[in-house]
Amino acid sequence: MVTNVTEWLDDTAQRFGGKIAICDKEGAMTFADIRDKAFGIADEIIRMGIGHNRPVVVFLEKSAKVLISFMGIAYSRNFYSPVDIDMPDARIEKILEILEPELVITSYALSGQFRQIGYTGKMLIYEDVKPVSGNKAEKVKLAQKQIIDTDLLYVLFTSGSTGIPKGVSITHRSVIDYVEWVTGTFGITENDRFGNQAPFYFDNSILDIYCMLKTGASLYIIPKEMFSQPVMLLEYLKKNKIDTIFWVPSALIMVSRLKAFRDVDLTGVLKRVLFCGEVMPNKQLNIWRKYLPDCVYANLYGPTEITDACTYYIVDREFSDEESLPIGIPMKNTEIMILDENNGLIREPGRAGELCVRGTSLAVGYYNNPEKTREAFVQNPLQRAYEEKIYRTGDIVKYNERYEIIYLSRKDFQIKHLGHRIELGEIETAASSLDEVSMCCCLYDEKKNKIVLFLEKNISKEDLNLKLKELIPEYMLPGKVIYIEELPLNANGKVDRIKLKEYLS
Repeated sequence: MVTNVTEWLDDTAQRFGGKIAICDKEGAMTFADIRDKAFGIADEIIRMGIGHNRPVVVFLEKSAKVLISFMGIAYSRNFYSPVDIDMPDARIEKILEILEPELVITSYALSGQFRQIGYTGKMLIYEDVKPVSGNKAEKVKLAQKQIIDTDLLYVLFTSGSTGIPKGVSITHRSVIDYVEWVTGTFGITENDRFGNQAPFYFDNSILDIYCMLKTGASLYIIPKEMFSQPVMLLEYLKKNKIDTIFWVPSALIMVSRLKAFRDVDLTGVLKRVLFCGEVMPNKQLNIWRKYLPDCVYANLYGPTEITDACTYYIVDREFSDEESLPIGIPMKNTEIMILDENNGLIREPGRAGELCVRGTSLAVGYYNNPEKTREAFVQNPLQRAYEEKIYRTGDIVKYNERYEIIYLSRKDFQIKHLGHRIELGEIETAASSLDEVSMCCCLYDEKKNKIVLFLEKNISKEDLNLKLKELIPEYMLPGKVIYIEELPLNANGKVDRIKLKEYLS
């Protein structure tokens, strides 16, 4: 019985010690390299006196170093929380307030930047850590033996409606459950090669990282700049014989729109095309299927709060460009409930309700935020005999005639954009904080896939985005700004969002 993810790395380092595990811009590392460096990091964390089950922040450029740091933290019986190095200081400060970390792992090049944010705690410089072989890691092995599967593995931060990020807290058991399903369903083995697109602070990366660690597959960290150069991107996949990708649909769409398949033939190279994070239009998927008809295509669905995904649909038939692609059926050991406004269970096709999730995949809550946790992780309304939590996703769905789940829309103001789940309220909070803005409202134009910000005061979009970049990540910046003399109000004195939606047509 596997109780924590470090057991996977122990196993792959023993079975495939000299095999390439991770490739990045700096080169390749074997499974033995990863294990020994992770042991070294864990040994340093223990030596520094960091207590068990404590948050350790990772502040490094996307690379193999990040994943090795994750494993070192896990070996030390603590949990990791990655912070994007390009994130605005104001947001990092909020994350640090929530986590109260005793330690951050960073590099010499980035340590000064992190200190400037105001962090005064302990630092571990990645370059200073020496690898430690297994026979010299007694303290690490002792800590590892004490890890149980309900211990936290990581905390990933998502957008918060009040402008305060939410730290989604995931245990070892949830990741083990998810990755065992992925590797079994898609037949992942040590012979496979993953092409990673997702940032390591984004939950889509969980599939890439832990499929590699569990099976001995290789993981190639694709340079970010290639996702704006589709021909070069496909050439990279071909050169490195990458057979499995798990990308956000926007990355797949970029390739199909710019007709990169005409220049690069991936026939016989790519075997699996998995995607998650936002709606995948059949119009673009059909282009992929035309050029690579023998690939397995799968649409995975789920928020960060349920360990990346909870439903899936392996594409098994033809779809017209206008049809909706199903998000499918529940993953193994997961129950999906579609509830109506009275918490009644919807069983019949065609009737819409909120998608709710029950099972091991659920996060244990939002770190250091019991109020938000109670709002989203609630008692199962279908039974009251004992405590049983479900997660209310806020997504409105229905069954089709095949009893596959079809995504319809969001229940609230949370959106999916560029693969990220974003609370529009956080954008409003940031914009409202600017001196030039008196009142604002943020909506999402689903037809055009744009974040639209309504403003009463005239500030240029360039100046607005320049100032917002100091407060929110770039992927949350409005794609369109509409200036309006006076925002309409409804009978309750609130901004009339329904009225504003007329501007989007």
